[in-house]
Amino acid sequence: MPTESPQKREPRHFSMIRTFTPADFVTLGNAFSGSGSILAQMQYLATGLPHWLWLAFGLLPLAFILDALDGRIARWRFQSSPLGADLDSLADVISFGMAPAALAFAMGLRGTLDVAVLLYFVGCGISRLARFNVTAATLSDSTGKVKYFEGTPIPTSLALVMVLAFFFWKGRTGDTLPFGVWDVGPFQFHPIVLLYFASGSAMISKTLRIPKF
Repeated sequence: MPTESPQKREPRHFSMIRTFTPADFVTLGNAFSGSGSILAQMQYLATGLPHWLWLAFGLLPLAFILDALDGRIARWRFQSSPLGADLDSLADVISFGMAPAALAFAMGLRGTLDVAVLLYFVGCGISRLARFNVTAATLSDSTGKVKYFEGTPIPTSLALVMVLAFFFWKGRTGDTLPFGVWDVGPFQFHPIVLLYFASGSAMISKTLRIPKF
């Protein structure tokens, strides 16, 4: 006599969010901080009010703190998440890739060559995170912990944010930034944007090996 096949369970409301661990919510806080920074930069460009840019600067160190905490919380609670690594990478792209690049644009690095370098920087950040995700297993030791980073981690872009914050505090934006602006044929170029080129190049380097503590 044929038996009835069991009915499929209907997915529960918010079933994806129910799978989140506390560390995942901290990672989302990182993403929210980076996204909030970008929106604050847009408000600064729309209004010209400096407090919006200071808010944009301030949210990125908060993103850095949350990025450092999520792994510690996961290890402390012994809870791994199937979404954790991907969430972390996506949040880092926003907070330490796109947000610092947008800050440079908001500070006046808007020449054609400036934008090309900023896009290169973001592309390097995305590539560096993708490489880490696919090589983490081979770089890890017997405990599953990654021994070193190939290239500088993307959160090191916070150093660029601090440099820009210093110059904004000094009232130096746009063409008054160090080294001013150069005309390269029909294009404008702010040499200080080369800091972004150097940072992006260091991220994708295979010769730089940074110990992971």
